[in-house]
Amino acid sequence: MANIFSKWKDGLSKTSKAAFGQIATLLGATDITPETWDDLEALLIQADLGMDTCDVVLNALEQRVDSEGLIKAHELKTALREELRRQLSTPAEIDFPEQPTVILIVGVNGSGKTTSIAKLGKRFAEQGKHVLLGAADTYRAAAVDQLEIWAERLNLPIISGQMGGDAGAVAYDTVKAAQSRNADLAIIDTAGRLHTRFNLMEELKKVHRVVGKAMPGAPHHVWLVMDATTGQNALQQARAFKEAVKVTGVILAKLDSSARGGMAFAIQRELELPILFAGLGEKSDDLEPFDPDAFIDGILAE
Repeated sequence: MANIFSKWKDGLSKTSKAAFGQIATLLGATDITPETWDDLEALLIQADLGMDTCDVVLNALEQRVDSEGLIKAHELKTALREELRRQLSTPAEIDFPEQPTVILIVGVNGSGKTTSIAKLGKRFAEQGKHVLLGAADTYRAAAVDQLEIWAERLNLPIISGQMGGDAGAVAYDTVKAAQSRNADLAIIDTAGRLHTRFNLMEELKKVHRVVGKAMPGAPHHVWLVMDATTGQNALQQARAFKEAVKVTGVILAKLDSSARGGMAFAIQRELELPILFAGLGEKSDDLEPFDPDAFIDGILAE
């Protein structure tokens, strides 16, 4: 357990040293003044909490100052930690309702999608699951090659398609192969696409429909990979994916590379989606189930 918390602290070091580190400095031994609130608001926004979350947290803190008679800025530290924690829900345990359970992975180019799929495959395989990967990103040969390399390295079977081929056909074949091979999980990659490209989003909807034809009720999960380094800019993209293919959860990739990890709060408040996993490094075992307490401890580490 200590190793897990250490991984979170190390993975969030950039975030904790940036805006949240300045918050720790701000909440020192001085008295609480109007400037304290102004500075705290600016730092929370800088940390990418989003305006809505920022307002909720600050209003709660001001009420606690009044009701509890807090005078010193350092007394806000514990209150801030508690209010930030209130903004994050603990994700429910992931279920695998069918055999195979089909998981569709979506996201924009460069979000860390393919690498996250490999990490998921490794994690579930180590839990004793028979995992089959599907490389349905037929728009980029590099994406198929990358997933095939990961699959070989991790000794995971994979279904691939030709460059420029029908992504829906690859997804269909992946589901059918998972059924015939008695796989527990089929994890399907899709082409990274910008939410503003109508034709590409329609293609993604088609892949979603085809998977349902291959196996009624599938996909059982649709997980959106979001790049933590893009901050608030990623939220508009996420809304489009959620509307198009009924996203059920978020994988927050590259959290270790971001100085603005506060977007986790905005994801939960504005998208109303659970954060399921967080990328805390580049190694194959650096994808961790999202732990709100470890996350809060990590970003507020001094």
